[in-house]
Amino acid sequence: MSKLPPNLPPDTQSSERRLAVTPDDVTAAAAAIAGSVIVTECDRSRTLSEICGCQLWLKFENLQFTSSFKERGALNRLLALTPEERRRGVVAMSAGNHAQGLAYHANRLGIPATIVMPEGTPMVKIENTRRHGAQTVISGKTLEEAAGFARMHGKAESLVMVHPYDDPLIIAGQGTIALEMIAAAPQLEMLVVPIGGGGLISGIAVAAKALNPELRIIGVQAQLYPSMYNAIKGEGLPMRGDTLAEGIAVKAPGAITTEIIRRLVDDIVLVTEDQIERAVAMLIAIEKTVVEGAGAAGLAAVLAAPERFAGRNVGLVLTGGNIDTRLIASVLTRELAREGRLTQIAIDIVDRPGQLAAVSALLAEAGANIIEVSHQRTFSDLPAKGTLLEVVIETRDRAHLENVMKRLGEAGFTAWLAGRR
Repeated sequence: MSKLPPNLPPDTQSSERRLAVTPDDVTAAAAAIAGSVIVTECDRSRTLSEICGCQLWLKFENLQFTSSFKERGALNRLLALTPEERRRGVVAMSAGNHAQGLAYHANRLGIPATIVMPEGTPMVKIENTRRHGAQTVISGKTLEEAAGFARMHGKAESLVMVHPYDDPLIIAGQGTIALEMIAAAPQLEMLVVPIGGGGLISGIAVAAKALNPELRIIGVQAQLYPSMYNAIKGEGLPMRGDTLAEGIAVKAPGAITTEIIRRLVDDIVLVTEDQIERAVAMLIAIEKTVVEGAGAAGLAAVLAAPERFAGRNVGLVLTGGNIDTRLIASVLTRELAREGRLTQIAIDIVDRPGQLAAVSALLAEAGANIIEVSHQRTFSDLPAKGTLLEVVIETRDRAHLENVMKRLGEAGFTAWLAGRR
């Protein structure tokens, strides 16, 4: 297990306007949640370090009881409620992880909780939230629309609003991650942290910069939802579509978090959906750990620009592991396809006996494993005496695939990768 978090040095913000969250707040949060939140492992990954050309340290927040770091801030906020506020209960909006962390600790503390979740929230997150005892309401197409309903409902029922990121107590709770990471790996030079509304990276930046002002903090957002990137860099990139990293798909970053990030975070980078998928697949294949899209964003950023991190000691926060099993299957098979290990090929054959056997024998000789086979005689532009044979094959890698395609051509078959003719 990691060492106990270190004490932070005295607040050094007196020379300029004080931020809403101080190092002392993070220290207090660490004391408050101690014993109720897991001090997760922070370990060096030998294989990923070799692949990325730097020393990568992984903070396994996906191994919290609710599989997310969000427990930290949620518990810190709940512990600050007055007895009367505890009796009335709390309300929150969340795309899933804040909901589960808040529901779990509210139930443990005997505090009623209502969670408003936007449409499209993964079912695993909805069901887990309900299982932890919270009342769930599905409302709004986006997190912002869900927030509007949560505020209205909270006001009507006199509930305390527990914001998922724009709250000093939430931010301080998330910042305890930095204390544990630096205690486990004091040689860290860079921290790469996913950004949604900004609560996690804000807390981490406050704590980490107090312990080591030279430590660089790099934020990561999904390219489809660059809200904080736009706010800090003055850009106007669009925000749209479905992202694998729905946990950081936030259109409106927090006011408190934006100010902290502007002051303490060194840079923000964007990652594509392909890069996020690759990172999720690598963490499963190499570390044998399940991480959702948002949680894999840090690794995606390192894989996308290894030269930026070359030779450095880099810390990544695997923020959560709440991902539908169906989605995991899709990500893994898509990654196999990108690597040339799983491919659908189309072959123009004459519609007569023995052709399928000939293709099968050739593929076997080439070392390809046949997964699926189908004939298409009606919906194709081939001559009436021709048939489109579609075969899904498994190969070792892209070079092996190219050799298989070459062998088919040499045998007189017209073959191409499905969808690429």
